[in-house]
Amino acid sequence: MPLTLSAICQQIAPSVTLAIDTKAKAMKASGIDTIGFGAGEPDFPTPEAICDAARSALAGGHTRYTSATGIPELKQAVCAKLARDNGLAYSPEQIIISNGAKQALLDALLAIVNPGDEIIIPTPCWVSYPEMARMAGAKPVYVPMSEGEKYRLPMKRVAAAVTRRTKAFILNTPHNPTGAVAPLEELQELAELAVAKRFYIIADEIYEKLVYNGATHHSIASFGEAIKAQCIVVNGVSKSYAMTGWRIGYAAGPASVVKLMGAYQSHATSNPNSVAQYASVEALEHGDEGIERMRQAFDSRRKRMLERVRAIPELSCTTPDGAFYLMINTRELVGRSFEGCVISDAMTLSALLLEHAHVAVVPGEAFEAPDSCRLSYACSMEDIERGMDRIEAFIRSLA
Repeated sequence: MPLTLSAICQQIAPSVTLAIDTKAKAMKASGIDTIGFGAGEPDFPTPEAICDAARSALAGGHTRYTSATGIPELKQAVCAKLARDNGLAYSPEQIIISNGAKQALLDALLAIVNPGDEIIIPTPCWVSYPEMARMAGAKPVYVPMSEGEKYRLPMKRVAAAVTRRTKAFILNTPHNPTGAVAPLEELQELAELAVAKRFYIIADEIYEKLVYNGATHHSIASFGEAIKAQCIVVNGVSKSYAMTGWRIGYAAGPASVVKLMGAYQSHATSNPNSVAQYASVEALEHGDEGIERMRQAFDSRRKRMLERVRAIPELSCTTPDGAFYLMINTRELVGRSFEGCVISDAMTLSALLLEHAHVAVVPGEAFEAPDSCRLSYACSMEDIERGMDRIEAFIRSLA
C-alpha cells in the first residue's frame, strides 16, 4: 500500500493569525522593534486572585486526571454564569469543559456532522471556522456580510443558503474580525429560521463581555426552548479574564450532543488542565471586576485606533461595538507599489508592513475577506500610536 497522506488534513490551512503572531514575536526576540496588531490576545496579566486559585490547587494536590468533561465545581460555575449573565438554565450534564473554546467548537461540529453536511458561515469569519468544518467532514457555505451594511447578518442571503444538507450555522457575536455585535431583532430572525428549517446554531460567545457604545450581547439560546434545543453555546475564560494560555473553554447544549462531545474529547485529549480548571472557577465566580477594568481600557484604545485609521484617506473602517479588532478596508492601496513591489492584495500588503514597517497585521484573505486587514487593539496605547505612525508613514511612501 502506498504511503499516502490524509486527504482531509491536506485540505486544512495553518492558522494565519498564529503564523503572523509567531513571526512578529520572533522578529522582536531577534532585536527588531516590532509592533504586533495581529494576535487576538489581551495584553493584561491574568488577575492575581485567579493565579492564587491556581496556586491553591497546586498546594492542594489537584494535579491528577479529572473527568474528561471537566470537574463538577467548574461545571456548576458555568451553569451559574449562564443563568446569571444570559438567562439560560442548564444542568451539569449539559456542560462540557474543554481545552479552550476552540476545542469546544470542534467537539460540537464532530458531534453533529455527517459526510455531505453543510455549515453556513457568515464572512468575514474567524480563520478556524471553515477549517473546523472541513475537519469534521462538512462543507463550509459562505454568506458574505458587507462593510456597507456594517457587517450585519444578511438574513435574506442566509435563508437562501439553507438547503436540505444544512446542519448548522456558526454565529459569532461579538464578531471576530469585524467587532460587530448582532442586534436583538437579527438574532430573533435567525432563531426563527433555524427552528423552521431544523438546523443547529453553534453560538461562539467568547467576546461577550467586551462590548462598547452601549451595545448589548444577547445569547440566541435565550430566545425560547425551541431554539435552545438546537443551540450549542460556546464560551471560555481566555478573552474576558486574560487567560489565553490557560486553555479553558466550555460549551452548553442538549445533553445528547454534549454526551457525544465528551466521548470524542475523552479519546482526543482526555481532561482539560486540572489546575487551570480550578483557577477558572475563581474567574467565573469572582472575576467580573477585572473584566470591567480591561473593557474600559480596550474601549479607549478602540476609539484612538479608529481615529488614527480614519485620518488616513486611503483606509476606511466601520465602528466596532465589540471584541478588540478593527477590520480596515485596504482596497485603495491595491495597485500601488513599494520599492518596485506592487500591492496586489492584502496578503502582499501585510507582508510588506511586517518586513519594512515592522508592524504585524492579519490579511483579510485569512478571514475570507480580500482587500481588508484586521488590526487588534489588544495592545498598549503607546504601541497603537507607534504602530499607526508606521502604517501611515508606509502608506505615504507608496508609489
